[in-house]
Amino acid sequence: MSDFQAVADRVEIEALRGEFTDAAMMCDYDRIASLFTPDGVLRMPNVPVELAGRDQIRAWRERREALVALFVQTTHPGTIRLDGDTASGRAYLQELIRLRDGSSHLNYAIYHDRYRRTGEGWKFTERVYEVRYLDHSPLAGSAPPAAGDTR
Repeated sequence: MSDFQAVADRVEIEALRGEFTDAAMMCDYDRIASLFTPDGVLRMPNVPVELAGRDQIRAWRERREALVALFVQTTHPGTIRLDGDTASGRAYLQELIRLRDGSSHLNYAIYHDRYRRTGEGWKFTERVYEVRYLDHSPLAGSAPPAAGDTR
């Protein structure tokens, strides 16, 4: 593999990870599902949830919407190890979550990823969410009111 191809692959994988974060923040599970291979798996053992295939990943939206009132995820670059048309990597993240039951979460976590080059570009074959730090202290802040909201 040429140095140029390796750089291009890393940029594309980093863009894939960025798309995932943006889609998660926007609660766009159609887009999240499209970032996985058809047989891709999203595992969240701490939740606990395992979503196999695009249909299950897409369907997670309804459950998440029912549980989560506020969600902010910031993902930071990690590692990428290329191996031809497959790769593995890690990304590091911080999340602020307020559930509809009033409980709060401040998480620091890692995504453990596996990727595959497809005809549509790099896709996740597996993404495993591992919480490394969890704080249940009530979040002091809140989302600002929507524009025009007079509350």
